[in-house]
Amino acid sequence: MNNKTLKISKKLCAVTLWVHPEGRVVGSLYLKEQGIKEEVNEQPLDVLNQCNPFLVFKINDPDELRFYNIKSVTRVEYEADGSDSPNSAEPMHCHLHMMDGSLIHGAIFESLPPDRSRLLDYLNKGEENFIKVHVEGGQIYLINKSYINHVHVTGIKTSEGNA
Repeated sequence: MNNKTLKISKKLCAVTLWVHPEGRVVGSLYLKEQGIKEEVNEQPLDVLNQCNPFLVFKINDPDELRFYNIKSVTRVEYEADGSDSPNSAEPMHCHLHMMDGSLIHGAIFESLPPDRSRLLDYLNKGEENFIKVHVEGGQIYLINKSYINHVHVTGIKTSEGNA
C-alpha cells in the first residue's frame, strides 16, 4: 500500500488564535482541500466546530506544531477571502462583550429559518461552539460562545412582550 493514499491533502490558512490564558498566538490552521467527495474546501469555522477536542496549529515563531484544546480558544481572527464573503442573508449587527473585557463590533450573516431567525436563535444553536462575525476591514472573527459575556443588538427597539 502506498503511504500517499493515507494522507489527507491540507492547506495552511493564516490566522491569529486568542487562547486562554496564553493570549495571542500567530500561525496557521490546517484545512482540508477540496477532494473527490467534498464539494467545497474546509473552512476555519468547520475545524473549530468539529467534535474533536484538539486542533492542529502551526506556529510561525518559533516554527513548531502545537495541538490546542479547542475549549481554550476564545477567538480566531483571519482575513476574509472569496469563500468567506457574506451571503445574501440580512446582516445582524451586534456588539459582543467578551469575558476578557474586549468589545467586538460586527455583523453576522446567517441564513436561518423564518421562525428561528433572531440573533438569539443563532446564538442558542447548541451544535456549534463558535460563531462567525464579520468585522470592519474585511476581517472574520470566529468567537467561542462560551467566552461571550453578553451581546448588544443594534437597530432593534425593545417593547413589552417581544424578545
